[in-house]
Amino acid sequence: MDQFSSAPETRDPARSAVIRSRFQKLGTVASAVLFIASLVVLWHIVSDVGIEGIRNALVNANREQLMIAGGFTALSYLLLTFYDVLALKQLGINMPYRAKALGSYTSFSISFTLGFPLITAATVRYWIYARHGVSAAKVASITLIAGVTFWLGMALVIAFGLLAETRAVGAINHLPSKMNHLIGIAVLAVILFYLVWVGMKRRAVRVQKWLIELPSLRVSLAQLALGAADVCAAAAVLYILLPQGHGIDFPMFAAIYAFACILGIASHAPGGLGVFEATMLLAFAWVPHNAMLGALFLFRIIYYLIPFVLALALLGAYEISRHLKTYREREEQERE
Repeated sequence: MDQFSSAPETRDPARSAVIRSRFQKLGTVASAVLFIASLVVLWHIVSDVGIEGIRNALVNANREQLMIAGGFTALSYLLLTFYDVLALKQLGINMPYRAKALGSYTSFSISFTLGFPLITAATVRYWIYARHGVSAAKVASITLIAGVTFWLGMALVIAFGLLAETRAVGAINHLPSKMNHLIGIAVLAVILFYLVWVGMKRRAVRVQKWLIELPSLRVSLAQLALGAADVCAAAAVLYILLPQGHGIDFPMFAAIYAFACILGIASHAPGGLGVFEATMLLAFAWVPHNAMLGALFLFRIIYYLIPFVLALALLGAYEISRHLKTYREREEQERE
């Protein structure tokens, strides 16, 4: 039997279901606590700044900053399209790049805004890829492999930040430099262990009733580089929007940005809303809060809202063109 075909569980199904249910409830409670705590912190900070201070920060953003931030946003989403390119290559599925780009861009931009990426991203991908003969099981595999790319990139950026900017990060998280250095080494060790693990032989993970093959070492290395480049491009969007003279090194900023994104994902809040902002404000407390809030607000518009609206427009246009094509094909058949 193929080692990656569906196979029955060896454990007691009833006991496994109970354990999963308990962990799901615990995860839900932890996410709710993290989200509420972040909103409380954010509310206190915003109430101290006031609406006028935020308005001034938005007005002070110059055209050059906005254009560069827009450029990095475009670069980030371009890199995101190659998440699906790698995933489809791993699964041996061929389709035009424009279909891959549409599926990847729309799934990421919508899941970034709505949250719950395993559900929203997979739904959008199935909408696009099903027309190319991709099954629901394959869409689940694509979503998982794309997620691995994302997490590998996040982990590498965090590890590099902790190792390259140990003292600077220590000033933020108030941990000794040696401790941050050890954490960075530990994160890097986990990445290396994963690479060695998938490099030794074919690996797979079970998701519900499907057994999904993990990428090979070669694809995993490409995922690592691609994910890190994407995270850095996304971090650069917010970095460019920061006020002049902030004195923040980009490697440290990118590491904190990645950590804030992880907390936002853990909260299950749409786009990490509230959690991401609170983390960035606390991490860079020496930056004037009104200026930081203005930069974060612009970041939400440029990196999340505009791509989200564009994705909805593209899906609408895609659906219209699909129906028009079907209508024309029916007309041609009737004429024949």
